[in-house]
Amino acid sequence: MDSSSIQLADSQIDAIEQTADGLRIHFSRAIIIKTMTGSAEKTLWWQAGDLVLEAPEVAGVLPQAPLTCTGGDIDDNIYTYRDMIPLPLKSRGAIRVELHFAGGAASLVASGSAIHLDMHDVPKYQHHIREG
Repeated sequence: MDSSSIQLADSQIDAIEQTADGLRIHFSRAIIIKTMTGSAEKTLWWQAGDLVLEAPEVAGVLPQAPLTCTGGDIDDNIYTYRDMIPLPLKSRGAIRVELHFAGGAASLVASGSAIHLDMHDVPKYQHHIREG
């Protein structure tokens, strides 16, 4: 089965914006790992996109972009996605986002009622990931 996910480590964020309706985290360069059926190797890609949290409640102060993500968790009801975001992503319910950043920047912690991921343009191929 083909699958894709955003690897949070090394993904780059150039804007975090909060409005009354949502929290938009703009990835200028989201690192994507693709696994294809029948292939022993994974491939590395990058693409821009927005992670949007509806009805957000932010803990603390929003960190100032630009930022390089080092990891984090996306809690989607009973599931926790650690250090990655599945593609596609669209869900409602008990949602929590916790992202950590390089350089000592404060973490982003927010909860909301729904989450979705909007990817822009087309993914750009980088290279094959060869094990061993």
